[in-house]
Amino acid sequence: MTQQAFIITGALFGMLAIIFGAFGAHALKKTLSKDQLKSFETGVKYQMYHAIVLLILGFSQEFSTSAMYWCFTLGIVLFSFSIYGLILSDAKGKKLRFLGPITPIGGLLFVAGWLQIIIQAL
Repeated sequence: MTQQAFIITGALFGMLAIIFGAFGAHALKKTLSKDQLKSFETGVKYQMYHAIVLLILGFSQEFSTSAMYWCFTLGIVLFSFSIYGLILSDAKGKKLRFLGPITPIGGLLFVAGWLQIIIQAL
């Protein structure tokens, strides 16, 4: 994976985390319950954390690998975006339950990405 791909993907996910965070804090504040809002914020936080990791890896091309890129990128999509879908669909009264099992797969990809960093450091 190229340095440019890491940086662009990280910046895109970081930008979207800011947008989604603002959307949750302002537009959804009156629509979601406190628990739903907290879950939504968890998705935003994990998205931002891993966007930053992608940026750091993008500026460390000799260290980063394509496995790291895909673990963190797919982890964000499966973890954070499934949380957004679950919360927003639940708020509309039609919870998309099939997204529930997808969230932990994204979490496992995050773990795999961090493991790749450990392996690369060794």
